[in-house]
Amino acid sequence: MREELLKIIERNSRIDLKELAVILGVEEIDVVNELQALEDEGIICGYHTMIDWEKTSIEKVSALIEVRVTPQRGQGFDNIAERIYKYPEVNSVYLISGGYDLLVTLEGKSLKEISGFVSDKLSTLDSVLSTATHFILKKYKDHGTVLTKKYEDTREKVSP
Repeated sequence: MREELLKIIERNSRIDLKELAVILGVEEIDVVNELQALEDEGIICGYHTMIDWEKTSIEKVSALIEVRVTPQRGQGFDNIAERIYKYPEVNSVYLISGGYDLLVTLEGKSLKEISGFVSDKLSTLDSVLSTATHFILKKYKDHGTVLTKKYEDTREKVSP
């Protein structure tokens, strides 16, 4: 039940508990208890709402920043990752394989704001060797949800 429960709420955290119990074939109290246990164990870390900001009047710019760092003796990448994720602009920090060590995602009001964060805050950290900034121009799919719909021709077909 646990794995299936996690898969369902990852896609729709607002699902009704009664509906969830029916889908899982268990009592509602069992769902409530399992959710509480998952939260207590730190498996469920939070509940989030995904917003397509392009459909609002709010200006937001998102970026992916690749960061090459010098790992610290005995700490590896943990301390520098913590220093980075404590900045409020930062949405996520990942340890990655490849040419860079960390992948940082962040949002700002403008390209200039993000560029300023990278040059003034991120690049000045002692362990940071280099960065590469990639601005997100359009999101097609995020967290498993397709954000763009294919154009459907709604015109009436005319036959010769």
